[in-house]
Amino acid sequence: MGAALGVAVLLHAGAAAAAKLDVKFTSAHAPLPLELTLQPPAEPVKVLTWEGVDVDGDGAPDFANPTGKAPRTHDAYGYGAFGASRDGGSRPHEGVDYMAQAGQDVVAPVSGFVTKIGFAYADDANLKFVEITNPAIGYVARVFYVDPSVEVGAALRLGQPIGRAHGLQARYPGGMTDHVHMELMRPGQARIDATRVLAQRYVTRLGA
Repeated sequence: MGAALGVAVLLHAGAAAAAKLDVKFTSAHAPLPLELTLQPPAEPVKVLTWEGVDVDGDGAPDFANPTGKAPRTHDAYGYGAFGASRDGGSRPHEGVDYMAQAGQDVVAPVSGFVTKIGFAYADDANLKFVEITNPAIGYVARVFYVDPSVEVGAALRLGQPIGRAHGLQARYPGGMTDHVHMELMRPGQARIDATRVLAQRYVTRLGA
């Protein structure tokens, strides 16, 4: 009891002394003024995005753009659209060419399993393709002109990197736009236009 009373007396005395203490700030210890720099509001910008169709009804897209870029338009070798003329009109283009920068990541346009890694041309070991099969939704995708980073049998998520885009200037020195060629089909059936399940749209976002 006596010890507690002594502590209380000391605390009271300390508080009284602190109340009488006259604290003065010198110029060296004065509070610094707070400076605020107001930034102008960010301007809204339109950004091109790609939206895959939901074919299995689970509310999530089932397709992705392999490069995140637009389809190849006209260059010295023709158009990159599905069905465009090839070999002087003797055959149609069986895929969609999505523009790419050599060395950039290329991602899986569908989820599934890597069922084949092959060569785009019999006489060129540098240009390869990756085939991905998704038995759940019944689609097969082939992505050409890729340096693969995956192996046959690998399970892939939608949008997971599968390799890097390979430059095409050595094969097509006349001015072809670098791209990946994407073919989409159902097992054992003809190719279909990938733009039917992978639509482009613009969204408005605040700029940096």
